[in-house]
Amino acid sequence: MLVVDDLLLDPAALVGHAKRSDFAPAYGPDGGYPGLRAPAPLDYVETVVRSLTATIGEAFDLGPVRPVRAECNFSLVTLPPAALAPAQREPHVDTADRWQFAVLHYLCDAGHGGTSFFRHRATGYETLRTDRLESYAAARAAEPVDAGYVDDGGRWFDRIGTVDAERNRMVVYRSCLLHSGRIPHPERLSDDPDTGRLTANIFLTLRPAA
Repeated sequence: MLVVDDLLLDPAALVGHAKRSDFAPAYGPDGGYPGLRAPAPLDYVETVVRSLTATIGEAFDLGPVRPVRAECNFSLVTLPPAALAPAQREPHVDTADRWQFAVLHYLCDAGHGGTSFFRHRATGYETLRTDRLESYAAARAAEPVDAGYVDDGGRWFDRIGTVDAERNRMVVYRSCLLHSGRIPHPERLSDDPDTGRLTANIFLTLRPAA
């Protein structure tokens, strides 16, 4: 993965934009993001993508690449552990497309945990490609889902890495990597961008430049 500290000269300005945004629930009865989301400003997305595309290509040994799609939202985790649907209580992937990357910008402090990455014990999978989805689903169907937010991996996963939240830190990883937000202090969750677990999340799809 790629970690960039002190990404913006003025992260407070981006938090200010979030405070003026209209957040809405991003989850339903079957799961989804366990909190609220709002659109992020287009100039922020364009600046990050333009600045980091070549670095991502180098860091992940992709060769020359070009962006073909970018979606970005502000996100606030707000659901208490007892309110989580089963799909929100286990590691997940965003897509099986190995060319999509999650670009996660922490706009909160270190007390809000971070992001952890996992290996599924029964299959040995750390990433889910298209050809692994069926066998992974079959293996998980026999494994009851643990309670609460994912921490150390529980009975079915090994935690293989963690990036700690740090205000103005950005982490980039493949969206097909099994991961979950780490929420060590759920009592601190809030819908207030100033004090809650605020992040800006870009789903960036790349393709070879040639």
